[in-house]
Amino acid sequence: MKTLIIIATYNERDNIVPLLNDIFMTVPDVDVLVIDDSSPDKTYELVEELQADKYPKQLFLLKRAGKLGLGTAYVAGFNWGLERNYEVIMHMDADFSHNPKYIPQFLEEIKTKDLIIGSRYVDGGGVVNWGLIRKCISRGGSLYSRAILGLKIRDLTGGFKCFRRNVLETIGINELKSTGYSFQVETTYKSYLNGFKIKEIPIIFEDRRVGQSKMSSTIFLEALLMIIKLRFITKIKK
Repeated sequence: MKTLIIIATYNERDNIVPLLNDIFMTVPDVDVLVIDDSSPDKTYELVEELQADKYPKQLFLLKRAGKLGLGTAYVAGFNWGLERNYEVIMHMDADFSHNPKYIPQFLEEIKTKDLIIGSRYVDGGGVVNWGLIRKCISRGGSLYSRAILGLKIRDLTGGFKCFRRNVLETIGINELKSTGYSFQVETTYKSYLNGFKIKEIPIIFEDRRVGQSKMSSTIFLEALLMIIKLRFITKIKK
């Protein structure tokens, strides 16, 4: 299956080159699209160098004018991939919290399912190097989302996901309401409402090796409010 992996970056200069090398070493036949929001640390320059020197046919860069939000980056990537006829589209973080070693399992599972979620909260999953507060926020966010939306999926806020193209074509990616971390909940919820087959596979989520987390209290509160809106405004797309 023709596969695209989307990686959204903002100030990931220390991570992007080793991550891309690991991905292509693990799954040599995939393509990768890096979407960079004009990182002040010029992450995009390293992507351009790697693209020219090592992966000219598999590595692509979409540089945007500024920091426009994670959700809009993924929507841009989804549209880019659909326009180029990719059958499977994944997305993952740029900071090694999502280990490329899991990608082959995603690609195997997507053969019989529509959406695969890398889950921290099913048997075999977990987190490494997180403090108690962050663990509570993450688990609490998923429990809150499950309760409001009536879902049994255990990890609703994770960003290591793999879609068949028909899912993205069906759920109305250009009408998604979320721009921050609630984007993950919205895409999963709309996939569920449309009757797609969803499976969680266990991953160990490792806190970023270098750099700063993009999470803030403003983003977290925005996500909590968006979940309530989703409960009332999200409809099955006909």
